[in-house]
Parts: sequence; C-alpha cells; structure tokens
Amino acid sequence: MAKKNFYDTAIKPERVVLVGIIQPHETEEQEREYLEELEFLVDTAGGITEKTFTQKMNRPDRATFVGSGKLEEIQAYVKSEEIDIVVFDDELSPSQLRNIEHELQVKILDRSNLILDIFARRAQTAQARTQVELAQLQYLLPRLTRLWTHLERQKGGIGMRGPGESQIETDRRIITNKIALLKEKLKLIDKQNATQRKNRSELVRVALVGYTNVGKSTIMNMISKSDVFAENKLFATLDTTVRKVVIGNLPFLLSDTVGFIRKLPHHLVECFKSTLDEVREADILIHVVDISHPGFEDQIETVNETLKDLGIVNKQIITVFNKIDAYQHEINTEEESAKLTLADFKKSWMARHNSPAIFISALNKDNIEEFRALLYQKVMKIHQERYPYDNLLY
Repeated sequence: MAKKNFYDTAIKPERVVLVGIIQPHETEEQEREYLEELEFLVDTAGGITEKTFTQKMNRPDRATFVGSGKLEEIQAYVKSEEIDIVVFDDELSPSQLRNIEHELQVKILDRSNLILDIFARRAQTAQARTQVELAQLQYLLPRLTRLWTHLERQKGGIGMRGPGESQIETDRRIITNKIALLKEKLKLIDKQNATQRKNRSELVRVALVGYTNVGKSTIMNMISKSDVFAENKLFATLDTTVRKVVIGNLPFLLSDTVGFIRKLPHHLVECFKSTLDEVREADILIHVVDISHPGFEDQIETVNETLKDLGIVNKQIITVFNKIDAYQHEINTEEESAKLTLADFKKSWMARHNSPAIFISALNKDNIEEFRALLYQKVMKIHQERYPYDNLLY
C-alpha cells in the first residue's frame, strides 16, 4: 500500500473555489495576480482550484464580503459542482464567516486561515510550531461562535466555572489560558536564541530576505554548500537556518528566513518577530528578487514595507535579482522577445534603482562568482571597521 504524502489533505484532493473583489485602488490585472498567488497557496496546501469569482466593489460587503447576487452565483456553482472549500482573498470578520457559511453550507477559509494552515504543516522546530499555534489560537479566539466544537471536557470542581457559563465561554477561557502559556514558552525560547546569537556575535552576519518562493534557500545552499530544504512551493522554509560560510579566507554567518507575502496575517507577523531577530540583527541583508515574476516590483515593495513594519531600517542591502534565465523581456513589436544579456541587465533601471544590485541564476549558477566577490567585498569592509587590528585576513 502506497504511503500517503505528508502534505496531502486527503486521499482525494479537496476541490476549491476562490473569491476576490476588485476595489477602486486596484486594477483587474493586480487582482488576477493576487488570485493566482492564492491559487498557488491552495496548491501548496494540497487543494485543487476549480473556479475563480471576482466582483468590482468600492469596499467589501459588511455582511457577506461580496454582494448578494454574487453570493447566489457562487452558491449555485458550489452546489452543482460539489465544491469542498471556498477561499476568500482577504481576511473575513467573524460575522462575515458566519453569514457566508450559513449561505454556502461548505467549509469557508480566508487568506489568513489558509496561510496559517500551510505554516502549521511546514513548521518543524519547537519554536516554529509554538509560533504557529499561537497565531492560530489568536485567529480563532474571536471566531469561536462559528461552528465551534468542544475543545476539552469541562473542568469540574469549586471555583472552576462561573454560574451558567456556556460552552463558548469555557472554550474561550481554555484558549486564553493556552495563549498565555504559549507566550511564556516563546519568551523562554527567545532567551535561548538570544544567548546563541551572543555567542556568534564576533562574526559578521548576513541574512537572506525576500518574497516567498524567490530562491533564497537555493542561494543559501549554493553559497554555504549546505542542504537547506528548497522546493517550488510557497513557504518551503519556515525555520531560520544559520550557517557559517567562508569566502576566500573570510568567515561570516549566513541565515535563511521565512519568505514574506502580500496580506500576511497580522497575528503571524507578530508571532514570527522573534524568528526574524536574525534579520533585525544582521549587518547585511541580501534581498532576493524573482525577476521572472511579472509582479516582482510589487513583491519588492511588499518586502520593503514588511521590513519597515518590523522596525528593520537603515540596513546595508544587496539586491540580488535571481532567475535571470527565466526573465521575459517585454517589447512593443511583433518580434519574439529576445533574452537579455548580463550587460543589458546591468544597464537597466533595475540596476540603477537598486544599488548595489547583482543579477544571477542560482539554479544555473550564472554570474555566481561576481555575486561572491561583491558579498566578500561588503563583508570584508564591515570586518575591517569592526576589527581594525585583525591583519590575518588582509
């Protein structure tokens, strides 16, 4: 009998419908990119997207997110095609979730819940699992009134329940207590990590950052000659990996961190702040960009905004445009688009607006030596400033 894949949600993949709205500040093309990303998230979670519904609205409907006519259209399709899950591209309020579930009578997820599910599947270390569980409970707490299930047998005894306490109130108290315990556990883990970082503080520290699935882990493996898990799925890396790297005669620390994404759930950002301490305390950030992605400029902005939200500013940044082998150059003629040369990339606006910038293909190992040389130069400069009397390296 064949073993079931760990990431499979069921023997038969669940069939999914996606729903998004196009607001005045968004174009149809932008919303299409968002929903393509949402489809990739569904694929990562093990589902199959059957259809996508969109609606132009000034703002989401307070009761059902989309208009009543669109909801009826979705309901008819869900019923006729026997759809298992409907996923919405934005976070739904507890009342919206309750109303939509009542109308559609199937499992309803929003973007935040879907990302949390993927994170729960990917988490390997005790720290990552604790962070994800905390985020899940914080997400669940205000939504207990919707299709809640019995979390635990009610505790008996004097002083354990208020008079007439309902099951919802009991479950809310259980979750609140669990959240407090997880926060204390994370504080202990943070102290242990801080001690480890202090023991490594004599070396220059470099951190890889970027949108999810841009090739950070592949670059990590290439530079450090390690074996970090890399896969063409979103959030292949959750746990921060730190490796000691030597280029020439110069040692430094290189860390790979969780990738960012649009509309990252607030609870998840808060819970993963401790994991991102490696980024916060790094001397140099390597911002990896998938130049082959049609929306890479938006992805750059998302990463920059997320770093700013985390208080990570005034860092020395090297922008690495990865996947140049897959880049499609747009031209305004009927001729076939020609591949850009390395010299073309270096003359482009991407190089001018992101200095210093380097263009590589980590998969094909194109222009890797120039990347190593630039990284060596930047790390050496910091090392010389920090240890001016260390003549062993130069």
